[in-house]
Amino acid sequence: MAAISSLFLVFTLFIVSLLTILALIVRPRPVKIPGGGSSGIGLADKPLLKLALFADSSLALAHLSASEGAGVSIFARSLSKLADAKRSIRLATGVEVATFSADVRDYDAVSKSVHQSGPIDVLIVNQGVFIGKELEKQSTEEVKFMIDVNLVGSWSGIYGYTAYSASKFGLQGLAQALQQEVISHDIHVSLLFPPDTDTPGFEEEQKKRPELTSIIASSSGSMKTREVAKICLDGIKSGKFTATCHFIGYLLSIATSGVSPQRSFWHAFMEVMFGGFVGLFFQWGCCEELML
Repeated sequence: MAAISSLFLVFTLFIVSLLTILALIVRPRPVKIPGGGSSGIGLADKPLLKLALFADSSLALAHLSASEGAGVSIFARSLSKLADAKRSIRLATGVEVATFSADVRDYDAVSKSVHQSGPIDVLIVNQGVFIGKELEKQSTEEVKFMIDVNLVGSWSGIYGYTAYSASKFGLQGLAQALQQEVISHDIHVSLLFPPDTDTPGFEEEQKKRPELTSIIASSSGSMKTREVAKICLDGIKSGKFTATCHFIGYLLSIATSGVSPQRSFWHAFMEVMFGGFVGLFFQWGCCEELML
């Protein structure tokens, strides 16, 4: 009994010591995006915090941001979808948002639209496309399309997601390196981990992806766009580097943390203690599905 008590004491001291060390060394420090309360995400000396969103599927996030007092610009390819989004937000919130038509693969068009939009406080780069196939069945055009939109346009590997995962891992590396470059200017990068989200794009994805991919993805379920938008916006406002929507997303963020900057010593502790284990757990789960 005494030996067990001693082991428990040693383990407890180790955990407390590790948490203390992590609390001292995690960088950058916690931050809050200015705003809150009755003013939403507006600023006391600056009425509107300017958000720019890239994607056809940003309507819920744009609605939420506008309702909290932000000035919103939406960038997307489809003029008709932009017009619908602008009208929908005006009817729901009384706020006029700015819209700009641009394809993220067209650097000149994006640069022109951003210049026309004016200064931006929060840039949300959430465009994404997915063509669900095994890599051997995907054409080079499909692979290039996903990487151009998901990664190049943005200046967790799972079966059926090979090319998609490559594009998103690249985006994660970009976010990690970018945060180091811009932190001295008090600019904060947030990497969002949305789950399958009930959008028209997701409906099309389900028609094409392999059956096994659907089985694996179903374990985490899907969420409504407004739920995802609320979590993502809260993550941005609290200055989190990683913002996750549910437990599976949180585990994935730990498993793929790499050199992610952490403001939370608790999250850093989870990465140190369980990062490798979580990755092994996901690999085990996928292999169990593949071997059925």
